[in-house]
Amino acid sequence: MRLPEKNNTLQSISDQIAGATSRGNLQVGITGAKMDSRKVIPGDIYICIPGFHADGHDFAEAAVKAGAAALAVERYLPLDVPQIKVRNIRQTAGKIAAAVFGYPSQKLELIGVTGTNGKTTVTHLIESIAQENGKKTGLIGTLGSRIGNRGIPGQHTTPESAEIQDLLNQMVEEGVNTAVMEVSSHALDLGRIVGCRFDTAIFTNLTQDHLDYHQSMEEYLAAKGLLFAQMSGEKPGQKAILNADDQASEYLMTKTSCRVVTYGIEKKADYQAEKIVLSDKGIYFDLVYKKIREKVFFATPGKFSVYNVLAAYAWALDNGYESEKVQKALCNLQGVPGRFQSIRKGQPFLVIIDYAHTPDGLENVLSTAREITGRRLITVFGCGGDRDRGKRPLMAEAASGWSDYVIVTSDNPRTEDPEKIIGDILPGMGKVDYEVIVDRRRAIHRACTMAGEGDTVLIAGKGHEDYQIIGTSKIHFDDKEEASAALRSKGYAG
Repeated sequence: MRLPEKNNTLQSISDQIAGATSRGNLQVGITGAKMDSRKVIPGDIYICIPGFHADGHDFAEAAVKAGAAALAVERYLPLDVPQIKVRNIRQTAGKIAAAVFGYPSQKLELIGVTGTNGKTTVTHLIESIAQENGKKTGLIGTLGSRIGNRGIPGQHTTPESAEIQDLLNQMVEEGVNTAVMEVSSHALDLGRIVGCRFDTAIFTNLTQDHLDYHQSMEEYLAAKGLLFAQMSGEKPGQKAILNADDQASEYLMTKTSCRVVTYGIEKKADYQAEKIVLSDKGIYFDLVYKKIREKVFFATPGKFSVYNVLAAYAWALDNGYESEKVQKALCNLQGVPGRFQSIRKGQPFLVIIDYAHTPDGLENVLSTAREITGRRLITVFGCGGDRDRGKRPLMAEAASGWSDYVIVTSDNPRTEDPEKIIGDILPGMGKVDYEVIVDRRRAIHRACTMAGEGDTVLIAGKGHEDYQIIGTSKIHFDDKEEASAALRSKGYAG
């Protein structure tokens, strides 16, 4: 862990936060920052965040007992511990944590990737490219965090602000010079990336998702815009990389004052894909940029993969990396867990696991599966509970529009009745043959059992996740394990 500097006192931290007031011994040394009272260790400042279900101020006493040296609050608390008070603690937490850890994002190259679909793949592509070019890398995202080859489990696509600053600080201390982060709309709206200074912001696409939180697509887009609004060009070489084929990019261009780089297929862009060939082995296309034309291959099928690769290429080539090393990095990347991941046990049909959980994401993987399927396309999917209800019939439209047979099942029902969720899905089903199997394990086994030679089974929605949330409990459940078990039951040992 980073040792406190001599001037890393509560006073020095308070002086860096506009509008902060304070009381108590401001010369106390601060060595870390936490937003979870259960994780506090001696020397931390505990940041009291009012949450959706609980108020961090209510756990301040427990944090002090655990050794918190100070508190950051919205209201002074009757506790004998130094405190700094700010007006909006959630939007200030990142600044406080960044000050505690010495502004680590300014000590490395930081790339932020935002968009509805493709964030995880693009971040992994960038990580692979940077490593191929001799960089030590850090990654923060849906699959957890990674510092070099050391994995760190995570709970959110984008962690809370104090955790982000702690992770970035660890990266700096371990010699990381290139870090890439998935930046979710929730994180942007909740101020989790405040205190981060990005070198590059990348936009993948915008389609319907999270409307349980954002209420409208306009609000959703505005949240994405917050990342680009902070790209002011103050950091040397700062740039925004935008998908020219997505209409949302026009709005995002108006939010940033840094240099803009574009990529695309349909519209003219700085990095353009032409002569695209989609096959079951992957994607082939010509990359055209600066009057140069080069051949590109990536082993994950689908048009969506072209966009993901273009975004990574745009970042790499604009950074001055050699295209030969970029292509080598793409070949070295053995896919991203839960992203069009094939399960092969010697069966004469395909079984694919994918995280697709939005209407557009599901349509993308289904259209790709359709192209590589010799006979029937059998789809297993559900929708998450306590989330955007409006997308449920749209998911059904996508599934029924591309599939020969659909099994509607549970995803993460959370506190909703799984049958009620399925009831919201079914109005979107077209004339396709389908059945309802609420139990996801049985649904997966049914799909694998009915598949024959030349068929494709697509199991969508959970991808890399190794759990299912039922009620408020998280139980172990892994689509890959279940599909493998189903194949073994048919006599395929792999």
